Amino acid sequence: MKTIKRYHRPETLDEALRLVNRQDVRTAVIGGGTSLAASAADDLDEMVDLQQTGLDNIDEEDGLLNAGATVRLQDLADFIGTPALLRQACYFEGPNTIRNAATLGGVIASADGESELLAALLVYQAQLVIQNGQGRQELSLATFFHDKDPLLQGAIITEMRLPTGGRSAAARVARTPADRPIVAAAGRVSPRGKLFIALCGCGERPALVDPAALDDLPYPADFRGSSAYRREMAGILVRRVREELGA
Repeated sequence: MKTIKRYHRPETLDEALRLVNRQDVRTAVIGGGTSLAASAADDLDEMVDLQQTGLDNIDEEDGLLNAGATVRLQDLADFIGTPALLRQACYFEGPNTIRNAATLGGVIASADGESELLAALLVYQAQLVIQNGQGRQELSLATFFHDKDPLLQGAIITEMRLPTGGRSAAARVARTPADRPIVAAAGRVSPRGKLFIALCGCGERPALVDPAALDDLPYPADFRGSSAYRREMAGILVRRVREELGA
């Protein structure tokens, strides 16, 4: 049975970083805490809660959205500067009780392969700021997904930023309208005319994809659908998104 020995709620980012970089304590970082308690490792010692570190800012200026890691999903959905595709995707992350607790940084750190919000962030070319004891690093969300575990060793996601321009669309298939997707596609045409397509439900993590190479993806299989079914749905959904975008 898991026993968390200590819970911390630091008031500064520097203090939070000091806590997560202790060599003799196995520590987990939480924002909203909606999923960690059930999935925490058995040998986890302590939790560091980021709620008081001032990372809950959100603003939009000159076509650039900036959101701190502890911004709640409901606040992101309600913010007037959030693109419509991202607002819609926030609602697919869970009911009102979840959206008012879950944080943007928590969703990003989870790298959930079925997250429509993460797929939407990918097509909006989201950039992350990650900070550790040596300083800060800026990288794309797509790059983060490739090296998530080493990047978060002794580090904290502090901010996300993305351009809000362009046209976007999404399509999904699920058992019910409110259920998690079996497969979902998000697409965006940037102001310069470049097409971005991302899929979720088609691999371990959501990913930007080449519409011409959908057959090469590692489609999983479960009780909701076989690999062949997901492959077929991916092709259909990507076509629908491209048709809506005129791309």
